[in-house]
Amino acid sequence: MISEIKYKKQICEIGKRIYDKGFVAANDGNISIRLCEDEFLITPTGVSKGFMTPEIIVKVNAAGEVLEGDYRPTSEMKMHMLVYQERPDIQAIVHVHPPYATAFAIAGIPLDQAIMPESVVYLGTIPVAEYGTPSTEEVPNAVKKYVYDHQGVLLENHGALTWGRDLEQAYFLMESMEFTAKINWIAKQLNGDRELSKKHVQTLVDMKTKMGIKGNSPIGVDTEPGVHAMKRIPPMEKNLSKQDLQTIVENVTKNILDELKKHL
Repeated sequence: MISEIKYKKQICEIGKRIYDKGFVAANDGNISIRLCEDEFLITPTGVSKGFMTPEIIVKVNAAGEVLEGDYRPTSEMKMHMLVYQERPDIQAIVHVHPPYATAFAIAGIPLDQAIMPESVVYLGTIPVAEYGTPSTEEVPNAVKKYVYDHQGVLLENHGALTWGRDLEQAYFLMESMEFTAKINWIAKQLNGDRELSKKHVQTLVDMKTKMGIKGNSPIGVDTEPGVHAMKRIPPMEKNLSKQDLQTIVENVTKNILDELKKHL
């Protein structure tokens, strides 16, 4: 009972951190902790994460049934339970909508560039899980394929999700994800999102392995000897619709005819 009270207080503390940092607005986001194989603490639905108190935290089982608490658990509980089911080593999960990371999720761009040593070692690569309607099985199904080899995911047009050996780690991974996304965004505005060389990345990955940190890592870029980092521009692909093509043809044709008329 004492440990449960401690964990409930910790959930409230982390909830206030994510609210104060602007990782959520209003009643967004959800947090959970695994107590044992079939018991979990999770945040209630419809409550601001910045103003929670221990008594409103809900205890549920793996089937999502409420064991203790007067509130309904978050509607996105299925996503949490999927991670716990697939990863017995995971003890806590954080789901929020941090602005920069969520912008990458909306754009469908993974955080997989080797832009900083810290992100290579600690965060690794963060993929984009295919969009799913919140509270449905679509979200856990989209997350499932990434849960084994990563420490979190971007949820397409939705937000971000991280998991860890305890709640502090899950939260700090989220903080690291948002910081990495912000730095990445700023570097792109400067047209200078240079990535570390494959040689440097491999050295960092070796360090990561010795530290016991799991998860896929960025690969870096091929560079000439003595060049430590280089910009790699990802292909920007856009499929034009028939209407787009027709509009382009009509505009080009009109411009050509207008020019011809001037010389007749």
